[in-house]
Amino acid sequence: MDQELMMKLIVEKVMEAMKAEGQPAAAVSFGGKMTAANYPLSEKSADKLQSPTGKKFTEMTKGGLLAGNISSDDMRISPETLEMQAQVAESVGRGAFANNMRRAAELIAVGDDRLLEIYNALRPYRSTKAELLAIAEELETKYNAKISGGLVREAAAVYEARGRLKKD
Repeated sequence: MDQELMMKLIVEKVMEAMKAEGQPAAAVSFGGKMTAANYPLSEKSADKLQSPTGKKFTEMTKGGLLAGNISSDDMRISPETLEMQAQVAESVGRGAFANNMRRAAELIAVGDDRLLEIYNALRPYRSTKAELLAIAEELETKYNAKISGGLVREAAAVYEARGRLKKD
């Protein structure tokens, strides 16, 4: 069984299980927001999906790839798509998962190398409180990543309280 089909089956089983547990599952889109009725987005809302480069999801075909009309940058997920996925998650009572999607959407603007640097800086004893607060400020101001910046500020406070900061 190919991976795409297997993933689709897994997602369908999860959605069924959530409905069976009494989780609210909206039947239609409300106020322009995505709901379970729009899931999977690639099948039911493909016309609304596009890459960060502006390439429409419906243009992403094997033929387009082979012809050189699609680059690796076109294959990346956009913040808007992650927000749509967050809305679907919220519509079925999965608020924590929706928050994860929104944090991921914020971090798309941050380059891969910088993300790895931030990840390493967040490990215990790797950064001073001032360094962590500078990262939080960078995330909030340079990348408009308010949620992620707040989490780094929270980590700085927790590391300070637990003695996990790098010594100056």
